[in-house]
Amino acid sequence: MLIKIYNENPNTREIDKVVSALQDGGIVIYPTDTLYAFGCDALNVRAVEKICNLKGINPEKSNLSIICNDLSIISEYAKVDTPTFKLMKRNLPGPFTFILPTTSSLPKIYKKKKTVGIRVPDNNIIREIVIRLGNPVLSTSIIDENDEIEYITNPELIHEKWQDFADIVIDGGIGGIEPSTVIDCSTGEHDIIRQGKGELKF
Repeated sequence: MLIKIYNENPNTREIDKVVSALQDGGIVIYPTDTLYAFGCDALNVRAVEKICNLKGINPEKSNLSIICNDLSIISEYAKVDTPTFKLMKRNLPGPFTFILPTTSSLPKIYKKKKTVGIRVPDNNIIREIVIRLGNPVLSTSIIDENDEIEYITNPELIHEKWQDFADIVIDGGIGGIEPSTVIDCSTGEHDIIRQGKGELKF
């Protein structure tokens, strides 16, 4: 199913359709402030495993990232010291992924790696979905090195490719091609391990 939602003013009825699919363990493809991404209810282990299997992600070796709607709920899922919180506050919402130690609120699938990526994108659609779902949403880009650029940026072509896997593809306009900048804050340092979109303000 392809659903059109506008970033400036997300339609509540359409958002609720997406939330209902996520509550049922569904997979959605949604826009962020960087790339289009696969997502599911981050606390639904079966749905998380389905996305990991598709992408060839081993949760024991790779960081899983979750989207929160704002900074107020981050401490529920990750341990944040004061300097890191201040850094996040200066840069979020924005195109950044902060890697932090996990807390006990996340399911076991996140705990073997002991860290989790935290995203608060500058995109109203996915943040509104997270608010109405009441849980964070797993986030991993749909990018495939073999894809032509249109198949990662054009929602209609994204839907054409992934309609058998994703329950819903959200058309939030043409997507970007640059991933988020990743900052590892898990050791108390703030190391940029991938420079992507956005310049981090220290």
